[in-house]
Amino acid sequence: MEKLGKALIAMSGGVDSSVAAKLTQEQGYECIGCMMKLYDITDDEADTASRTCCSVDDADDARNVAYRLGMPFYVFNFKDEFKKKVIDRFTESYLKGTTPNPCIECNRYLKFERLYQRALELGCDKIVTGHYARIEYNGERYLLKKGLDASKDQSYVLFRLTQELLAHTLFPLGELSKEDSRKIAAENGFVNAAKPDSQDICFVPDGDYAAVIERYTGVKVPEGDFVDMSGKVLGRHKGIIHYTIGQRRGLGISAAEPLYVVAIDVPENKVILGPDEALFTKEVRTEDFNWIPGGEIPREFRCSAKIRYHHREQPGTLYSGDDGTGRFIFDEPQRAITPGQSLVLYNGDEVLGGGMIV
Repeated sequence: MEKLGKALIAMSGGVDSSVAAKLTQEQGYECIGCMMKLYDITDDEADTASRTCCSVDDADDARNVAYRLGMPFYVFNFKDEFKKKVIDRFTESYLKGTTPNPCIECNRYLKFERLYQRALELGCDKIVTGHYARIEYNGERYLLKKGLDASKDQSYVLFRLTQELLAHTLFPLGELSKEDSRKIAAENGFVNAAKPDSQDICFVPDGDYAAVIERYTGVKVPEGDFVDMSGKVLGRHKGIIHYTIGQRRGLGISAAEPLYVVAIDVPENKVILGPDEALFTKEVRTEDFNWIPGGEIPREFRCSAKIRYHHREQPGTLYSGDDGTGRFIFDEPQRAITPGQSLVLYNGDEVLGGGMIV
């Protein structure tokens, strides 16, 4: 078979990226497998590390599959960049009272931008990941589209991709279901065919965000007041990094009606609580906007949008600014729009882009 070119496969040790490697090889690419070393798991984290994607076992599984497919395998040390671009941004966001999505930043800076640079250095034409999303070319530009399996669609976390990156990226799993991927892995004897999906953020394997933030920053976040929407003190909070918009559990406040976090006042070190109806609003403001089609962002544009990964997109209107900022007005109020998360725009199954919610 004539080779189509060289492809660099990002292999996490999971079943998805392993199957992506196999399918890319079958397409006729000369493949190189790689794993990005992003984070060192401590001894204290070892018991919970199996739920993440950066353990020693993951590296062994990725290497095993690469060797089984007869492709070279390398581990790239990107720990310094990961700390600067992902972990530091994560901790800074929480200290500012916002709730980040570190997977979006990791995709943006490491899995695509940095990996693409390394691919060019190795003479590769394509980078390949195991994301459930699709890339199409319509004769004029590249389109990022949802994966056909709605239950596994990962297009939301890919909205930072550009025309250049889309032109040099392959998503072999875009038309498959998870069951399809596991079947292919099993048929090819992959060691990770039945391996569970990673669930946690790699540098927070036990889910204790606050402990990670205090460990990395050396900052002991002070306690402060819970207040209602009129400013009345209701009790004491443990520190703003423990809370996010829409949160109800773990407040430790007794009240006649359920109370939720509706805002975080960082300068005053207050967490504002209110009823569920106070969480609904139509307007979202964003910054650092990425418009996948390229060129100027339309000043006014009708489309649909999601405000978090598991949110179902809803219709509204985008109003863009000159400096990468924008406003999106939903037709109907949406619950718990959260600063630090991302607004992602859709036109049917096409991802148009998005920005960070402020």
